[in-house]
Amino acid sequence: MKLNLLFGYVLLLISLSANAQTIFAPMKDAVKAGDASELVKHFNVSIEMNLEGEVNTYSKAQAEFVLRDFFKKHVPTDFSIVHTGSSKGGLQFAIGKYQCSTESYTVLMRVREVGKVFLIHEMSFTKE
Repeated sequence: MKLNLLFGYVLLLISLSANAQTIFAPMKDAVKAGDASELVKHFNVSIEMNLEGEVNTYSKAQAEFVLRDFFKKHVPTDFSIVHTGSSKGGLQFAIGKYQCSTESYTVLMRVREVGKVFLIHEMSFTKE
């Protein structure tokens, strides 16, 4: 009986992890490409962004402009998601590693389900 419960728990964790990877896949691809216009398609109406310690709330249009500038100054050489998870309140999150030629950043994305779509409502790039 205990073995069945453990097996069920492991399957549930694998399922949740696979679902999280699917949720974040298009966002990951946009960050890896440094494509601000593609990334903002996955933003909520407004988004809280932390870029190198400067925290602001932006509309989608403002966020695109700010991200385009960030990607231009810090052209990505690689981006990968290293951890995903969820909170009891239903928020999904991903932690990734963003690399450019001279620096690397830890990236945090928090998403909420809006309708039937997951949208980013908070994103941060913190220099390592």
